[in-house]
Amino acid sequence: MSESTPLTTPTAPGPHLLVVDDDADMLRLLTIRLSAAGYRVTAVSSAEAAMTQLHIERPQLVLSDVRLPGRDGLALFDDIRSQHHSLPVILLTAHGTIPDAVQATERGVFSYLTKPFDGKSLLDKIAQALSLSAPADSAPSGSTQTWQHQIISRSSRMAELLAEARMVAQSDASVLLRGESGTGKEMLAQAIHQAGTRANKPFIAVNCGAIPEALLESELFGHVKGAFTGAVANHVGLFQAAQGGTLLLDEIGDMPLALQVKLLRVLQERTMRPLGSSQSIPVDVRIISATHRDLDQAMAEGQFRADLFYRLNVVTLTLPPLSERREDIPLLGNHFLVKLADKYKKRLSGFAPEALIALSTAAWPGNVRQLYNVVEQVCALSTTPLVPLALVQRALRSPSVEVLTFAEAKQRFERDYLVGLLKLTDGNVADAAHLADRNRTEFYRLMQKHGLTPGLFKGDGGTALPPAV
Repeated sequence: MSESTPLTTPTAPGPHLLVVDDDADMLRLLTIRLSAAGYRVTAVSSAEAAMTQLHIERPQLVLSDVRLPGRDGLALFDDIRSQHHSLPVILLTAHGTIPDAVQATERGVFSYLTKPFDGKSLLDKIAQALSLSAPADSAPSGSTQTWQHQIISRSSRMAELLAEARMVAQSDASVLLRGESGTGKEMLAQAIHQAGTRANKPFIAVNCGAIPEALLESELFGHVKGAFTGAVANHVGLFQAAQGGTLLLDEIGDMPLALQVKLLRVLQERTMRPLGSSQSIPVDVRIISATHRDLDQAMAEGQFRADLFYRLNVVTLTLPPLSERREDIPLLGNHFLVKLADKYKKRLSGFAPEALIALSTAAWPGNVRQLYNVVEQVCALSTTPLVPLALVQRALRSPSVEVLTFAEAKQRFERDYLVGLLKLTDGNVADAAHLADRNRTEFYRLMQKHGLTPGLFKGDGGTALPPAV
């Protein structure tokens, strides 16, 4: 096969792939294997021939060897990215070029496989890439990729996560989202909802750590008039409000044990009973739960029920911290800047190069939420079209309280309040509970929640306090 004559398999209903390799035997093997899997394959032997083919017809994925004559696979990727930003590229590499391939994934290559590779792994990677990269104009009318439109990313790690999320979305399996605060768990839950069969039904999120224990049961399951003091009318709970759709139980690790039992019963029986009601109501809701806590440790400490955990944890998806997807920081920063410039009525064209470097190398303990707050601050204060380094540095030095969620702030205040009372009373729980206007049982439960014991505050208080959670 000459370089100027690409080999194209007969037109097939499957997606069109462009395969690039200067090894004629490997090219033939890949063509046969991919054609047998239902793909239409165009095979060429150099980067130059690949770019020529791209001008003739845009494929849906490029599969290229790293080692090519003339321009190599990495240079080919750079050329493709400059002209076809959303076109996924998978690299094939020998062991000696793995570092180059890893670096390429950080720049946006979808994935890479080392030779000799497993045929199933190759087909799986291609399927994942295609599921995330189908062009909008190939989607049925009224059905674009809006399911993930809020998630801005070019990192291969996020691409793999989104591929898993899309597969999970097609079922009704319960999903547990793990990840640090601010990584975008609620956004991913919305994406799963949008990609599933319940997309035209309600999506409702509730933060289990932000609602007082006494009110959370009523919020979830509802109540009837007269169920308790102050229940002056019937109240529809969130399970009813989400009927037919998806309910996100955010910060599920903060749910009180007593309520965990009731939630487990609802999940097992698929029915619920509002507070004060004698009649059960059928429940048809997909459950997605999310937490930044280590639930394995919480179970070991008796703070989370194992039976509920296994009900919620049918599928686990873990969101990486922003520090592990740094290639997304410039993309996210500029996306937020455009969005916030409109809010603040500013004409901003972007970040100065050194400002973008500062953003890309910062620690980001607060993850994407902190990045948004930093961009909002520089947007509000910027007086020039190009955001300067000084403003970014100033925003990065701002107190971290800006990136606390309401639940985190509430948790911190509650712990500090208990510590203050116990110090004041030298660990006398009865006196501390009296000052807090709470009964002793409830006060002990709050202490247990925060890992506090009376002995920590007696006498000299020489024992160190446990770290804040």
